Amino acid sequence: MRQNSFRSPEIFGRLAASKFSMSKRDEEIALGLPENLDGLPRLDGFRLRGLEMTRLETFIDAAFAFAVTMVVIAADRTPDDINTLLAAFKNVPTLVASVVVLGIFWRGHWLWSRRYGLENGVSSFISWALLVTVLIYIYPLKALFGSMFYLLSDGKLGMALGVRTELQARSLFSIYALGFTAIATEILLLHWRAWQLREPLRLNDREKSMTRAEVAGWSIPMSVGIVAVVLALTLPIRYISWSGWIYFSMAILVPVHKRFLSRRRRD
Repeated sequence: MRQNSFRSPEIFGRLAASKFSMSKRDEEIALGLPENLDGLPRLDGFRLRGLEMTRLETFIDAAFAFAVTMVVIAADRTPDDINTLLAAFKNVPTLVASVVVLGIFWRGHWLWSRRYGLENGVSSFISWALLVTVLIYIYPLKALFGSMFYLLSDGKLGMALGVRTELQARSLFSIYALGFTAIATEILLLHWRAWQLREPLRLNDREKSMTRAEVAGWSIPMSVGIVAVVLALTLPIRYISWSGWIYFSMAILVPVHKRFLSRRRRD
């Protein structure tokens, strides 16, 4: 854990008397927390156990920043005349859409880091896997959004991919879907790991409910990504674009999920 404070004998007694059996690693997590969790800053009522950035989190932030930089690069060289500059602006929608997607994933990891402050072996492994996936994912992300805007604007925006064969088209949509699914799954697994450690983390009822909600929430993009993979591999080639349009279903699914959770809390 990231925070260390003096442990009174009372907290050791509470841990020893707990009805939940804890492994040595779980005990280390529990003892690494401040004794007075209610004194921690809160975000939406969730006590923030991970306020201090670790070296791993800094490295992951740098990976996301590098991914954004790769999207920003519009051409092989800096525009040096008006025509080249105007041509570069064709990629602005691609930049905005790509940054929005990366920002959603970045915030998912940031929020997990702040809420739980976990730095154990499993969590670190998943975070490293997330880092690698993001660095790979940026290339199909930029290509797919560029192609989408090129199609929607009749060539005025974005960029043409020059896909010539059915295999190339299926490969592009499949690779993007696999990357999208992998990142969503990794963030889901981080929250699932926090749920497994709910006792040593001393999550209260509200925090447990919010953790379950995050697990369910990240299952939505994971499931959509899986559907996109299946569509990319099975649809007739003339309908292959539906493997890309399917992602927009989250604009409906995510708000419906949040409304459902809000209604359950009120009940």
